[in-house]
Amino acid sequence: MKKKEGSLKSTIAVSLTNYLDAGAIVAGASGLTLWKDYLGLTEGHLGWLNAISANCLGAAIGAIIGGFLADKYGRKAIYTYNMLVYMLGVALILCSVSFQMLLAGFLVTGISVGVGVPASWTYISESSEVGNRGRNIGISQMAWGIGPTIILILGTLLAPPTGGVGTEGVLFGFVGSVAALFGVTSGAALNVFSSRIVFTSLFIVAFIAWLLQRRLEESKEWENMRTATATQPAATSTFSSFGSLFTDMTNIRTMLFLAGMYLTWNLVSSVMGFFQQHIYETAGGLSNEYANLLSVGQWLIIIATTFVFSMIVDKVNQRWLYCLGVSFAVAAWLLILTVGINSIAGLLIFTLLWGLQGGISVQSFYALWASELFPAKYRAAAQGVMFFIVRGLSAAWGLGFVYIYGEQGEGFTMAAWVMLSLLLVSLVIGTVGAPNTRGKTLEQITKERYKDPS
Repeated sequence: MKKKEGSLKSTIAVSLTNYLDAGAIVAGASGLTLWKDYLGLTEGHLGWLNAISANCLGAAIGAIIGGFLADKYGRKAIYTYNMLVYMLGVALILCSVSFQMLLAGFLVTGISVGVGVPASWTYISESSEVGNRGRNIGISQMAWGIGPTIILILGTLLAPPTGGVGTEGVLFGFVGSVAALFGVTSGAALNVFSSRIVFTSLFIVAFIAWLLQRRLEESKEWENMRTATATQPAATSTFSSFGSLFTDMTNIRTMLFLAGMYLTWNLVSSVMGFFQQHIYETAGGLSNEYANLLSVGQWLIIIATTFVFSMIVDKVNQRWLYCLGVSFAVAAWLLILTVGINSIAGLLIFTLLWGLQGGISVQSFYALWASELFPAKYRAAAQGVMFFIVRGLSAAWGLGFVYIYGEQGEGFTMAAWVMLSLLLVSLVIGTVGAPNTRGKTLEQITKERYKDPS
């Protein structure tokens, strides 16, 4: 019982990384139109913000660095310093007065998020009991849903007026009071203070996360691996282990499977994570406040569904659970292509379906399987490599998406067909290639897959 409570406690502390990952993405998304108006940005500028953010390239760069560092110096090393980098990035964003400063803040924040992700999923998996590994990964994904929900509620309460007096959020008066302290009383400069306050909340949570995470104990599995390899030749060093990722056929097949199922889903999810409110406001014709409210409803559905996922994932056939989750995503995009994005009823059902898939998401299965299918000596590094590939290509897709989509959403239908096609590929890859790891220890899985797991 004590070990079970310990794994749950460490899971909650580490899960704050997911809160801050998704929170950074959605905080940027909820205030995207406000920053666009304040700084006079174009859709191309928005594409670059998405490309280098926690949503894409920034996280990609951080992941490959963080994965290597976590395997070489331990999981705890990441938790000791990484949140300080995150706070620096957020501070740059909330103080931004130019596109360059905003871009730099998004990049630094994204790198920090990327550094933390491989270590987080690896640490949770290694500290979990056999029967609770999926549950703990699910709990960490709940934090990924709670972050956006809180950020969107806050963004809604602080939202500036979009259609005259009475259309602003109930706490917009507080925004005005804060802005007045800096000599700002009207216009786009006042409105963007809503987003600055939202990012300030992330800074506070990051500070709390740093205080908690730096007290975590090192992963016992990593310590055992380091002890076992300490007396072995230099050929078994971290560098050579990292290199074997690309020479061992088991690793190559595993990375192709995981990156394939995750990339095709993430290309869609990354757009939804960063551009959803902007799409609702432009192509859908909603106000900033109502776009945020609709997204809040979606994230509440995601949290509830993720809770159900965490309770059943260690008990049911994971292949068919994966298939069910991605099927909800496919149905969502089929619906929006059929009824159109201007239909309120269509948007509501789309929100429901996309929320259901978000709770049984590809990311949850990726986090679970990627932390199970590799030996401890390069478990985090392998995830870092794949995360780098996925988020890096998502950055390129984000740049292309804004040109397909257009300034006011005139290309939404074409973009939606691309989204649907990507989700169908993810559905097939994940369902066909799902591994049978449920109920097995990490050591057992490694021995089954590798002749020499050391």
